[in-house]
Amino acid sequence: MARVRYLGPEPVTVPELGDREVQPDEVVEVPDERFEGYVCQTTNWEPIEEPGAKKKTAAKTLQKDEG
Repeated sequence: MARVRYLGPEPVTVPELGDREVQPDEVVEVPDERFEGYVCQTTNWEPIEEPGAKKKTAAKTLQKDEG
């Protein structure tokens, strides 16, 4: 899952996230395939963690531990 931060001035309800209320400056997880749909709204959302970022980080950590 990707992560984005809500930049708006007031809480919003996000139907795509199960009608979850998101607070200003809150970071939420969004489905990887919907990441671009959030971050293209630059006045409302900013990217925090791109799709697949956790998997890449875990793989790098594992390689360092094995080496």
